[in-house]
Amino acid sequence: MKVLFIGDASNFHNTLAHALTDMGHTCVVASDGSGWQKTGRDIDTTRQPGKWGTIKFSFKLLHTLSQMRGFDVVHIISPHFLLLRPSKLKKILDFIKRHNKLVIYSASNTEYAYIQTCLDGKTFRYSDFRIGNKPSPYVLSEEWKRHNQWNNNYTINYFKHFINSMDGIMACLYEYYMSYKGCSTPLSYAGIPIDTKVLQPHFIDGTPPKVKFFIGIQKSKNILKGADRLLDALKRVCERYPDQCEMTVAENVPYKDYVQMMNSSHVILDQLYSYTPATNALIAMAQGMVAVSGAEPEYYDFIGEKDNHPIINVSPLHDDDIYNKLEWLIQHKHELPRLSHMSREFVEKHNDSHIVAQRHINFWNKLSKK
Repeated sequence: MKVLFIGDASNFHNTLAHALTDMGHTCVVASDGSGWQKTGRDIDTTRQPGKWGTIKFSFKLLHTLSQMRGFDVVHIISPHFLLLRPSKLKKILDFIKRHNKLVIYSASNTEYAYIQTCLDGKTFRYSDFRIGNKPSPYVLSEEWKRHNQWNNNYTINYFKHFINSMDGIMACLYEYYMSYKGCSTPLSYAGIPIDTKVLQPHFIDGTPPKVKFFIGIQKSKNILKGADRLLDALKRVCERYPDQCEMTVAENVPYKDYVQMMNSSHVILDQLYSYTPATNALIAMAQGMVAVSGAEPEYYDFIGEKDNHPIINVSPLHDDDIYNKLEWLIQHKHELPRLSHMSREFVEKHNDSHIVAQRHINFWNKLSKK
């Protein structure tokens, strides 16, 4: 099949495109490289700031749209797949819908349906937006007030048009699947694709004298993803056990450099408010690192994994839980080799890019028969 991917997030579409190409399909990725992450793409959709940047982007867009026709499948990463107003995005979306066969949403972004599910107080015990029965630190922050675009009818109406335009929705995480479970649009779970052939493991094959912790910080998502609380707990642990642990902090580092930086670490901290491990944790696990992240029982049940549970699940409901889990890793360093091998096996089984690509193909074939 001929497949177009529009937009990207943490190299999701680019990784998937490589796997599908290996399997004999023709793929084109059109994105801005996920901003500072600088991920790979075939068509660059970067928009520079300012009036001159707007003019250049308008001319580039005319050429880009001519390249977005005649595909068997189009996957769009987000309702806001280009830096344009909803009124203009709607016209481009309608153009894409008219000139291609299947148009599918790669549900992997913070948008209206996900936010509403997080706030309903029933689906999740905690999330980026609600912790127990209280609003999350992000919802209480000034950043939320400045950037919450999902509180006006203009944007919400565009989102509804976007979803109604889709032939299908593929969720990359359990949380996104639950957000669209009651939607009339056909839904399937994909998982996050990880290129396990490129990411060779560096297993922890003995008890290290020091536990090397790694945490990545995205300034724009620091509070949203709970990196601030994870880092605070990590600092406390390292202060108490200075001879038994050390930490590396990577802030807004390009994707390739980020992967290299984590190579020499044993444990990665990522996604406090998630029920599931996301891209950073899975990349680290593929390299034989141990992930401190989301791994609730609902997630393991959802993917049908009964035996291999290598992720150190931390709860945002109690600050002490984060500290205690990190302290446990230091006090039980001898467990790291076992968890290291289990982590690699987990990613190979559930998130290898070719396995995720096959899930996509199965869904496309199912939709095509309708």
